Amino acid sequence: MAAVATAISFFVIILAVAVSSGFRKEIRDGLSRMAGDISLTDGPYVNADSSLLSAIQGTPGVKEAIPVIYRAGIVKNGTEIQGVMVKGIPGRDSSLSVSIPSKLSRELGLQEGDPMLTYFVEDRLKVRKFTVESVYECPVETDESMVVFAPIEDIRRLNGWQSDEASAIEVTLKDTDRDEADRTAYMLNAATSLYPDTIRGRYPQLFDWLDLLDFNVVVLLVLMTVVAGFNMISGLYIFLFRNISTIGILKTLGMTDRAISEVFLRVAARIVAVGMAVGNVLALIFCIVQGSTHLLKLNPENYFLSSVPVRIDLPFILLADAVAFCAIMLMLLIPTLFIAKVDPAKTAKTE
Repeated sequence: MAAVATAISFFVIILAVAVSSGFRKEIRDGLSRMAGDISLTDGPYVNADSSLLSAIQGTPGVKEAIPVIYRAGIVKNGTEIQGVMVKGIPGRDSSLSVSIPSKLSRELGLQEGDPMLTYFVEDRLKVRKFTVESVYECPVETDESMVVFAPIEDIRRLNGWQSDEASAIEVTLKDTDRDEADRTAYMLNAATSLYPDTIRGRYPQLFDWLDLLDFNVVVLLVLMTVVAGFNMISGLYIFLFRNISTIGILKTLGMTDRAISEVFLRVAARIVAVGMAVGNVLALIFCIVQGSTHLLKLNPENYFLSSVPVRIDLPFILLADAVAFCAIMLMLLIPTLFIAKVDPAKTAKTE
């Protein structure tokens, strides 16, 4: 029973770690695809010439830097309308072709190949008839995720801008450097004199929610470790009581309390290791199944994602295993104090 309880505890621990890591990766990646890790601006527009882009690209930690143009618009299909943010990006060859989020596709009934009338309001109303080239799945479904990707030259002509003018330069960081976004933003500011805005600064509510989720995971890890530890303590006490005469005999033969404790702790460690291994295997199987099938669904309005995300972060999982294992073994030192109270004379008389 102690091994089963330990396996269940480690299953919950690994699952909590995988889900927390999955939420952070999916939301971070989704926001990065929509708005970059760092946005560099300088007033209404930036002169994004090749020398500036090369300087940004050469900054440590930077993976990619591209000029983008943002323009608010209103999409109309039949009697339905929806406000969107049209984002002009380089690399799209087909003029007036756009990629729209699945949420916009569902709400307005737009599919690939459909025309999409978009209205731009300024001194005078401008209308563009785009064609839906593709529909993309946005992993973070919020009101700010209504981003329509269009060729940057189309939006430049709409604004009447020059060929090197852009609303901002979006910087994507390497995965290993994303946690150092503030440091990279400082270096980019020093190198370009542009104003940097990190993704955490633009979406603080999402990152605060992720921090709260991480805190809940830590609480769950502590709780599951305590549960597994108390189950093992109960099991070890039962094991000691059942072998009280053996303890007395070993003491009579000259074995020290510490040596006897080490024997029982090795037995307990073997049980904990078996439970940990079983819990890890079951949790990893669940993660693989969930990652490939997305069986467990979520309400995007509450959780931003449509299914439970899982990510097998091996270093983090091994760290959680090691911390939990050491904590349980430390807790098991409590029942070994019982060994010092065993009197060989009394146990021999009882035997």
